[in-house]
Order: sequence, then structure tokens, then C-alpha cells
Amino acid sequence: MFEVHYTPKMVGPAQKYSPSAHKPAEVVASWLRLLPTLSIVEPIPVDCDELALAHDRDWVLDVLTGKADNGFGNRSMEVAGTLPHTSGAMLSATRAAMRHGIAIAPCSGFHHASWALAKDYCTFNGLMVVARVLLQGGSACRVGILDADMHYGDGTDEIISVLGESRVQHDSIGEHFYHPNQAQKFIDELPDRVSAFAGCDVLLYQAGADPHIDDPLGGWLTTEDLFRRDYIVFNRCREMGLPVAWNLAGGYKTPLRKVLDIHDNTLRAAKIVWSR
Repeated sequence: MFEVHYTPKMVGPAQKYSPSAHKPAEVVASWLRLLPTLSIVEPIPVDCDELALAHDRDWVLDVLTGKADNGFGNRSMEVAGTLPHTSGAMLSATRAAMRHGIAIAPCSGFHHASWALAKDYCTFNGLMVVARVLLQGGSACRVGILDADMHYGDGTDEIISVLGESRVQHDSIGEHFYHPNQAQKFIDELPDRVSAFAGCDVLLYQAGADPHIDDPLGGWLTTEDLFRRDYIVFNRCREMGLPVAWNLAGGYKTPLRKVLDIHDNTLRAAKIVWSR
């Protein structure tokens, strides 16, 4: 059964409008009620050298020591302490996916973080940290990132540009789709968008909850559309033999249970595909 790469050390207090710092614990608890056979794996935190593969080293040190703002616009050491574990969970899950076909990291707060700037609830770009660790270590020759958050992953693209990293293939759905009248076009095109990652050794998939039509920061996909999105991604990856590591992203509806329901549906979609 699926591995969920999670530790309570990646959980911090809620910050501002975003629940992302404390959401992992509640997501995992919800998933275990839904699928008690989930395997919880303790991830190894990334270190400063690994974070510095995707970010300016001096800035990384300033964030971790409370000298620079995190993605929530403060210098909380409680938040800083979670950051190596959050990116570590994504890295651990990705390595597991490359062994088993699929794995899960219940973390978010990545894609707006750029080379030396935290913003919009994102501090370190764990997607790019993972990609760079794998590429520099020789575990992968090409890494794909399919970002299905509501919003454009501008930080990911900036880091790719700063580093000239042609070995990372990035598709940010929020750059192209954002209106309800685009929903069917998106669903129709999605199998081909996934197929475009055929040359990659692994796909990092951000299964964002905030594109939901009722999300205060989203507004274009229904609950059924989001389930179809996730099913298509997982099904196409399995057909291609493309390992997929998926993580959370976005989701600002209240109460939080409404967001958890969306993340539960992503797990259901994965279970259907990988139980065949």
C-alpha cells in the first residue's frame, strides 16, 4: 500500500490565512481514517547544502536562523524548524516513488518560493530542491513537475531560469487555466499534458485543492472535476510506467474539513488506479 512520508516535525502553527503549516497532521489523520493500511514513513530532513542547490545559500541560512522572512512574512523559529522536514518529506517520497511507482508527501508551500525570496505562503521550493538533489546526485537525468495548484508556479520557473536547469520540465496549470469555462478543455487536454513528461525519470505532482470552484482563492473546477484530474494524472502515469510523487497544494475553504475532503479524493483516485 502507499507510503506517506510524514513526521510531526513538519507541522507548525497556522500562519495568517493559509493552513499549510499545520495541515499535514490533519490530512494524515483523515487519510488514516479513510485508508488504515497506509504506511507512514519518517522522512530524513534535507540539510542546508541540499536547500542551497535550489536557493541562494546565504538566504537559506538567514531564513533558518530567523534573520529573513519566511513565506508567511514573519521570522518564526517554529516555522523555520519545520522547513527541512517539509522538503525532506518531498524528497523521501520521490525516492520511494522511483522504487515503488507512487508515494505521497503531505506537504505544501513550495511553488512561489524563488531563488532568494519567500512569498505567498511558500518559503523553500521543495519541488526544485528535490529535482536538484536527484539530478546532482545522479539519481535522475530528467525530472518533471506538474503543478496543478490554482496559481502559477512563478518561483519554480525563476529558479529554473537562474540555474539554467534544462533538465527540469515544468508545467504549471495555473499559468494557462483559471476559469470555469476552461474546465472541460483542461480535462480533455490533461492526458496529453501528462504524456509530455514521457522523457522524465519521475514526476512531482502538486495536487492543489484551491482550484475548487468554491475556494476563496480559486474558482474553476468542481469536486468531480478535481477527482477526474487526479485520476487522469495517476492513470496516465501508471500506463506510462512514470513514477509519481504527489504532494498537497493550496486550499483555503473553511472549515478545513472542506479542504481535507478534496485531499481525501486525491487519495481515493490513487487507490483506484493502483489497486487494479
